[in-house]
Amino acid sequence: MLKLRTKLIFLLLTILGSLLLAGCPPRESIARITQDPARFANREISIAGRVTNSFGAMGSGVFEIDDGTGRMWVFSERYGVPARDLQLAVTGRIEQGFSFGGRNFAVILRETQRRH
Repeated sequence: MLKLRTKLIFLLLTILGSLLLAGCPPRESIARITQDPARFANREISIAGRVTNSFGAMGSGVFEIDDGTGRMWVFSERYGVPARDLQLAVTGRIEQGFSFGGRNFAVILRETQRRH
């Protein structure tokens, strides 16, 4: 009886873990995104890396992430601008031809979620 209960618990945890992972957007490399940004347009994706640059005002702004394959600017409306050298993962949607604070950005990730 104990073995059956252990197997059932293991099976339920495996199914739950699979469902949770299936709901997570895929993590992509910045190099892959910048090579073909149209392929990722209007899809939710995640990137992770170190914050190398940032500027913002009144709770919104942009910051640059370096994942070792390249750098990408991230626009944040809700989460504020993180400190330089912070390691984090962000999820959002790729946009092309974005302007903020008088600067133009060719490809940017509009942040919808953040994990430290």
